[in-house]
This record gives sequence, structure tokens and C-alpha cells, in this order.
Amino acid sequence: MTYYAAKELARGFRTVRKNTLIVAEEIPENKYSFRPTPASRSVGEILAHIAVVARTSYESHAVRKIKTHVGVDFSALGRQRQELEQQLVTKAQILDALKRGGEAWAGYLDGVSEGELADQVPFPEPIEPRSKSRFEMILSVKEHEMHHRAQLMVIERLLGLVPHLTRERQARKA
Repeated sequence: MTYYAAKELARGFRTVRKNTLIVAEEIPENKYSFRPTPASRSVGEILAHIAVVARTSYESHAVRKIKTHVGVDFSALGRQRQELEQQLVTKAQILDALKRGGEAWAGYLDGVSEGELADQVPFPEPIEPRSKSRFEMILSVKEHEMHHRAQLMVIERLLGLVPHLTRERQARKA
């Protein structure tokens, strides 16, 4: 078995998404507008961002099966993502997008071939490295989500909530 095992990628992503959903569900909707600093994203904006990045990654890799990033208008893509994020306003909309998008992404990962994971996707100058494997790009979706979930867990503390993973660890210790 290689590290590229699709089922392992899917299982790992599902675990990450499950934990993100628990955080999203535990934060009260009236706290979705909370931002730790004026320049920070709010809770709802972070969660919408997580949902949209997975959705657009699914569309790029599973639907369009991108072969290159050369010639891509990254500014336009960023604006599209922002517009999609701004459509997710309520807690219910965000949770639904996280659930549906997460399962679509994990479903793609379940069946992705090792050959497809090994594909090299070129990037335009000045981006370095000049190409990345699809595997690396796929892993970045999970890494991105974990990064933002860590922010949300700090925000939970600021809101007086104990993150579920901390509670679980404390329960095991007891």
C-alpha cells in the first residue's frame, strides 16, 4: 500500500470535517458574527470560507479535472470564492454547505486513482514551486481546514467554550 491510498485520504478528510462540524454546531449562531480583532474574519466567515474552499477544490479536481494553473486568473477566482462565501449567511446555510461539500469532496477522494494523484499540475511564474502534484494540492484542502479550525478553537476559548477535542482529552485523562 502506498501513501496515496485514496480511502485513507477520504477517511482523514472525513475526520477533519467531522471535527469542524462539531465546532460549527457548538458555537451559538448569535456568536457567528464574533471576530477576535476588527481585521479578522468572523466565525461565520471562517466557516463559510472553509466550505467554499472545499467546494471549489472539488469542482477543480473532481469535475473539471484541471491539468494546469498556467493562464488562470487567480484574482477572478478569489473574487468568485468571496462571492460564494458571502452567500452563506446563516448557521443553517453554513452547516449545510459544510456537510454537503465535505461529503462530495470525500466521495471524490474515495475513488481518486494513484495515477491522478501523481499528476503534476504546472503553475505560472512567479509561483514556486512551478508545479505541484495533485496529491499535494488535495492534501492542502485538509491542511487549510485544520488551520482555520485551530483559529475557531481559539475563538471558542475567547467565547468561554471548551473545544470538544479538549473535553474529550480531559475525559480520557480522568
